Amino acid sequence: MLIPHDTRIALDTVVDLLNTAPASGRPEGGQADGLPDVTALYDFARRHRISGVGELHEKDLRAVRDVRTRFATIFATDDAQTAATLVNGLVAAAGTTPQLSNHDGYDWHVHYFAPDASIADHLAADCGMALAFIVVAGEQERLRRCEAPDCRHAFVDLSRNRSRRYCSSRTCGNRLHVAAYRARRKEAAG
Repeated sequence: MLIPHDTRIALDTVVDLLNTAPASGRPEGGQADGLPDVTALYDFARRHRISGVGELHEKDLRAVRDVRTRFATIFATDDAQTAATLVNGLVAAAGTTPQLSNHDGYDWHVHYFAPDASIADHLAADCGMALAFIVVAGEQERLRRCEAPDCRHAFVDLSRNRSRRYCSSRTCGNRLHVAAYRARRKEAAG
């Protein structure tokens, strides 16, 4: 599946945003919110090189958390029609204004947000359009959650045969494979 560079960046951003959400139902009691305050939101914007971020306030944090929840709903649905409706609503609410841009050393690419958009509208528009690309390509099944029972992080499966099961083969995948190996050895020895 060929994904343009800017779409890939937006998909990585939406995945990272989803993975900041607090997790419940985990044996260790859950994960704290990765966006606990405005400072964390600034850090997120800096890490993802989100352009045009001015002064942020609590209302921006609440709006980004709302966008995060809406992205989670898109990841959770198996139905393309439902996903399309959700993406359309998200992008429309952001006041999408496609524009060509070449800033900060990046070649020409499309920004889907207005120049004075809030960080929440920026994320909703750019990341929403990246999710739209996935739905249009008929590849919605690539929007996944880690199958490790104690993880459930979001990821986009870009493997050729859509076979990726874990957010990270080095951590979650390896941990579960080692546990299964040890269980087999214990059963064989017992």
